[in-house]
Amino acid sequence: MSAEMLSTAQDEAERFAAVNYRWNFAVNSLDVAFFLLGLSIISQTTIMPLLVRQLTDSTLAIGLIPAIASIGYLLPQLLIANYAEGLRRKKPFLLIISGIGERGPYLAIGLLVLTLGVRAPALTLLGFFLLLATTAVAAGLGTPPWYDLIAKAIPAQRRGIWAGFSRGLGSLLGIGGATLAGLLLATYPYPLGFSLCFFVAFISLAVSWVSLALNREPDSTITKPRVKLSAYLRQLPTILRRDANYLHYLIARSVAVLGGMGAGFFMVYGVDRFAVEGQMVGLLTAVLVGSQALMNVLLGALADRVGHRVILAFSALAMALAAGSVLLAPSATWLVLTFALLGASTAASLVSGLNIILEFCAPEDRPTYIGLTNTLLAPATAIAPLIGAVLAQAFGYQSAFAVAVALALAGSALLVVWVREPRYTHRSEAAEAG
Repeated sequence: MSAEMLSTAQDEAERFAAVNYRWNFAVNSLDVAFFLLGLSIISQTTIMPLLVRQLTDSTLAIGLIPAIASIGYLLPQLLIANYAEGLRRKKPFLLIISGIGERGPYLAIGLLVLTLGVRAPALTLLGFFLLLATTAVAAGLGTPPWYDLIAKAIPAQRRGIWAGFSRGLGSLLGIGGATLAGLLLATYPYPLGFSLCFFVAFISLAVSWVSLALNREPDSTITKPRVKLSAYLRQLPTILRRDANYLHYLIARSVAVLGGMGAGFFMVYGVDRFAVEGQMVGLLTAVLVGSQALMNVLLGALADRVGHRVILAFSALAMALAAGSVLLAPSATWLVLTFALLGASTAASLVSGLNIILEFCAPEDRPTYIGLTNTLLAPATAIAPLIGAVLAQAFGYQSAFAVAVALALAGSALLVVWVREPRYTHRSEAAEAG
């Protein structure tokens, strides 16, 4: 494509995006909001650990929940990026992978728990982890093309407020979802209570899928020809060699991610130490998503002003404070502070974790950068809860929380002092080049 034709195509794509901006802002917000509502009803931090506790006494099994979810989500992304960069439109692929692969397993988990949860707990546990891995892998395959779709539909200067609004709305809805989950668990005996949680969550996720289908997606102005996987992978180290700031970001973020090793054990620790149950589980889950709702909106607007690096540094700091608060908690009531801080940390990570990647690269490289970043973060993300589980099993939960505090603080400091804000760095480089 000639430079003139490329410029014309880009102008047409920008006009299309401008005309459809409000529509796409709305439908993508509903997609994210109802998706988060569904996940709040079957929270990986509260509901899923309690389900696994019903099936086994193994602490390691609880640690496998975030480990399987993370590694299943992160590792496939680099494999799909080469394919995604060749798609002029991402939505058709997304509707298949996110419908059957990502949302369907939650319905299957509900049926599995209902039919085999009492009669065959070991088989149920195995099926649960297999289905969790399935939805995680599907989510990973869908993320690079999905965020490229978002980048085409939502202008860069509005992505922070979109992420904050959509995730804030989802978190607000999630307060009701979390409360409903607590009521279902308190009202209906095992396994019906857990099964109903998964059934209701699936309905919400189906509404999310319909909203995704309503996107008005422009054609990509530039598509990259697909190459053999071996050749594609050989190109990737060049990215790390030529961009030291991006490499610093990956290292700093990995340390911060390791600092989240204790998050999956906050609720289980509360159950073991303070006999938290039923309604209190619902309250703490509501605090978690309520904190996310408030902080999503605030941090989304702030990210558009100050950049996403600062927001991610705050995320790590809030995680350190959350682990420190549960470590020092004298009563179950104190856990309200823990889950409020955890919600703030999660909100900051969700608002800026993917948005910052888009500012490290050119538009045609977005799927590769998203896939490369998440794949390289996968080891830290996967091993963090397993380290936490080993420490908790060998030395007690307090040791895991103490190590988490140290790592999260280190990650926050590295993001502040070692990583430059890519938004401003790339602007200055572009100005110099011009």
